[in-house]
Amino acid sequence: MARTLVLALPFALAAAAVAQHGSTQPDPKKPMFVAESSDEGSKKLPTIQLAEGLRAELVAAEPDVCNGVAFKVDDRGNIYVCETFRVRDGVFDNRNYMRWLDDDLAALTVADRVAKYRKHIPEKVEQLERYSERIMLLADTDGNGSLDRVTTFAEGFNALEDGLIAGVLPVGEDVITTLIPKVWRLRDEDGDGVADQRAVMFDGFGVHTSLMGHDMHGLIVGPDRRLYFSIGDRGFHVEHEGQTHAYPHEGAVLRCELDGSDLEVVHRGLRNPQELAFDQWGDLITGDNNSDGGDKARLVQVLPGADSGWRIGFQWLSDRGAWNREKMWHPRHPEQTAGVVPPIRNFADGPSGLAYDPGVGLPDTFRDCFFLCDFRGAASYSGIRTFRLSRSGAGFEVRDHDKLAWNTLATDVDFGPDGSLYLFDWVHGWSKTGKGRIFKVRTPQMANDFKLRNSARTLGSDFGAFNKAQLGALLEHADRRIRQKAQFALCDLGATDALTAATAQRRSRVARLHGVWGLGVLLRQGDGDCRATLSGLLGDDDGDVRAMAARALGDARSKDDVKRLQNLLKDDNSRVRREAALALARLGADASAATDALFAAARHNDDRDAVLRHALVFALGEVAPRAQLVR
Repeated sequence: MARTLVLALPFALAAAAVAQHGSTQPDPKKPMFVAESSDEGSKKLPTIQLAEGLRAELVAAEPDVCNGVAFKVDDRGNIYVCETFRVRDGVFDNRNYMRWLDDDLAALTVADRVAKYRKHIPEKVEQLERYSERIMLLADTDGNGSLDRVTTFAEGFNALEDGLIAGVLPVGEDVITTLIPKVWRLRDEDGDGVADQRAVMFDGFGVHTSLMGHDMHGLIVGPDRRLYFSIGDRGFHVEHEGQTHAYPHEGAVLRCELDGSDLEVVHRGLRNPQELAFDQWGDLITGDNNSDGGDKARLVQVLPGADSGWRIGFQWLSDRGAWNREKMWHPRHPEQTAGVVPPIRNFADGPSGLAYDPGVGLPDTFRDCFFLCDFRGAASYSGIRTFRLSRSGAGFEVRDHDKLAWNTLATDVDFGPDGSLYLFDWVHGWSKTGKGRIFKVRTPQMANDFKLRNSARTLGSDFGAFNKAQLGALLEHADRRIRQKAQFALCDLGATDALTAATAQRRSRVARLHGVWGLGVLLRQGDGDCRATLSGLLGDDDGDVRAMAARALGDARSKDDVKRLQNLLKDDNSRVRREAALALARLGADASAATDALFAAARHNDDRDAVLRHALVFALGEVAPRAQLVR
């Protein structure tokens, strides 16, 4: 049911409403407590510490939004908010039920976890289905840049096995959400702001109870037009398309095609990776949380086949076992096991929401930055950090970092169509309060910037109405989101010629990469005409183009390019060598002829570059005949 946003009313009226309805403290008799409207959000504004030149404004607050775990701003400025009501009232923490720890650690499926509840707390089962997660939609129905309608987009997620709703992403006509144990595809057919269709994409996530917040997050569509998402160490046992993906004791990053086909695990051994963010060059980053055992949180480069080393059993050892003893969570060091890919750096304390600079909006000092929510339970030492990465061999190092917004308990961060930064303020603590605020951060000049308005208008347009020439030009746009939408629209047109032309021009490096990624999408879909262009680009003079062409050919399992990919193992660019090795790994036994070249490349690396070591050893494990590996 729709209602007018409370924030459209003067704050004096909002305060009067609180006085009329009484206290805003939770009533235990009301399972879906939402605080009354008040002026607390506006009073919070001046206390937020912002980077120089930035200003914050209140966009929404209770009762229109509350308990916000994650949110997403779509291309038209509408905001989808994941609200939790099951935290501590349907979703548990092992530390509160230590008597079931052995049964929890023994669980291998979601059914095992549910059976554990029925065994240990049968008297509570009925009430634990009382609370539902939901998605709220804050919409700009007249396109004037202001939110004027709020609806409950989806609810009814209250099954015993259901976790917290922790990820949402509009994709075309659908809205995808992650809520243990399922990934859902939702759709609003009649445009009333309420989903009237829902379908399960995947089921089987959340084998363990583990700790609060170790959920499914991070929904993002990569430049390869695949859906990526993450799961904490509650683990999973997912059966899909005749395959079983069983990683019951660790967190991971997964991906699939947008229709849900070809689900695969990308990176494993993570503890609680929350959000995911691609940079403009096609690399994927996440923040992984510490175990409160003397270890530190980490920035992680997400890599196919990588293992970061965490297993859920470490949590329940007083010294965290090998995780601490062998310093698995440290950046690269001489005594570290070669079985893990070390993190980029220990960074932040409570990594939560994560976003990457769209290329427009905030001042140039924020170009190429990642924006990471550091959630620590209290506003005074929480907020949003920024960091930039520099390449270091096949991996990365942190070039610089700072604080963008502090003294706010931010759970998630995203960018609006005009490049303004949005954050969700949980308000206080770890439990639901029935409160929550969305703040928008920008410079005063951005409010009247015609160029930004025009860019936002373009982003919200129907790209299916553009012709190939228009889309080709948009591949060079400053806004990465516009470039990616143009790339996808060209893929929908099957425009091999326009994408090939993008790879051939020399005005814009990013346009060349979008051309490569677009050709890779079409090649995966069976357009064989793309292969020759991508194969030819393996000899390009731009290392990023060579690297992404190798990735595209590997993802399409182009076995005719084994020799060319093998030759790239001698490239002078470490990133190219990394992608060549990972591409050969994708080819499996079809690339067995590259075994000697992979061994030679590993010897040449001589364990200097840990990321390249991983790519080469992973490839050997996938392509080399067993007898040759044993020798």
